[in-house]
Amino acid sequence: MSVPTSVPARVRLPRVPARTWWVVVLVGFVGQLAWTVENMYLNVFVYDTITTDPTVIAVLVAASAVAATLSTMLVGAWSDRVKRRRPFIAVGYVLWGLTTATFGFVQPSAGAAAAQVVGTAVVAIVLLDCVMSVFGSGANDAAFNAWVTDATTPADRGRVDGVLAVLPLMSMLLVFGLLDGLTQAGEWKLFFGIIGLATAAVGVVAWFLVRDAPGIRTPSDGYLRALVHGLRPATVRAHPRLYTLLVAWAIIGTSSQVFFPYLIIYIQRYLQIDGYAIILGSVLTLAAVISVVGGRVVDRIGKTRAILPAVGFMIVGLVGMFVVRDMLSVIAFGTIMMGGFMLSTASLSASVRDATPADRVGMVQGLRMIFIVLIPMVIGPFIGSAVIIGANETYVDLGIVKQVPTPWIFPAAAVVALFVVIPVLALRRLPQEVDAA
Repeated sequence: MSVPTSVPARVRLPRVPARTWWVVVLVGFVGQLAWTVENMYLNVFVYDTITTDPTVIAVLVAASAVAATLSTMLVGAWSDRVKRRRPFIAVGYVLWGLTTATFGFVQPSAGAAAAQVVGTAVVAIVLLDCVMSVFGSGANDAAFNAWVTDATTPADRGRVDGVLAVLPLMSMLLVFGLLDGLTQAGEWKLFFGIIGLATAAVGVVAWFLVRDAPGIRTPSDGYLRALVHGLRPATVRAHPRLYTLLVAWAIIGTSSQVFFPYLIIYIQRYLQIDGYAIILGSVLTLAAVISVVGGRVVDRIGKTRAILPAVGFMIVGLVGMFVVRDMLSVIAFGTIMMGGFMLSTASLSASVRDATPADRVGMVQGLRMIFIVLIPMVIGPFIGSAVIIGANETYVDLGIVKQVPTPWIFPAAAVVALFVVIPVLALRRLPQEVDAA
């Protein structure tokens, strides 16, 4: 007689310790504040103060993604070797915050040829963004994410990752609601300074709040071998489910990066909606509710089973965003788009944690960065840039013709997202990982 393997409909979910929730919410949330500044407002800063060339924004995003990926791989494997996450989180957050605070000082100054000034500013902001990404990714993407895997179990990761998926939205909401006025007034130094100091302060708090899990397992090979372990063909063959999930995540991430770097600029300049903060605040709040509630549903119905419905939800929102022009309609379809995106990433994130080898938790954070940051941020923004340049929509500001993002970035993102069907269907033929965390 076979034993049923499905989860009972009314199963009682295990309790997540309060201290774990404190670290997840506080450290995770403030980290997302810093990433919001880097992923969205730094693009606006460059657009408003340096150049409106969308290719520069694409280069900025791609360069930081490369730096972030290398940092995550190095720190992730290092934290595995020493069996500690706390010092990497605490010290990394302090350095991350201090570099973020310096962004506002990189602005073109009068007195030199325009091309020379812009070129120097572009090089400076790209280099500074790469340095910031090294500290931020080492602390957040490598050490903090490895700590989350250490501190959770397969039974509660849907809920935890559902909350983690909300934190970027909540961070955007806070920035839009409290600090956006500074950017509109051109107070960039104060804007970056506030976020940077808050990030550094949480690094200090993390030293006292974070506790490393006692049972962290470490690989038996040396550091350099552990560093490249996840890139070996033999490792891919040994863990097909893990890599298939990462491919699916790369597709969704690439889809989001087609439109995300240009989203605020699109609402401001193309739709010409002055109250874009109201739109984004409403969308983020509603999408956050969808993600938190959906996290519990994901734990009950199964993480991989939730991926395709969530992506379908996202695609409906992307198609709607291509059509709508008024504020209320943008809020409605923006909520569907972001809610679907958050649910799909929460499902994929929790699934990847389940498929992570128990002695390679830190190393897998580097793999995550390759698939969810490096690939999407190198490919996605350039797709968006090509779409924007091809549409050739412009506006005149103080006598200067400037290029503006167009609605075509949304159907382009939807087409990319459709490809996720291939790896998700392949998952049905793959077994569960036997040595997962």
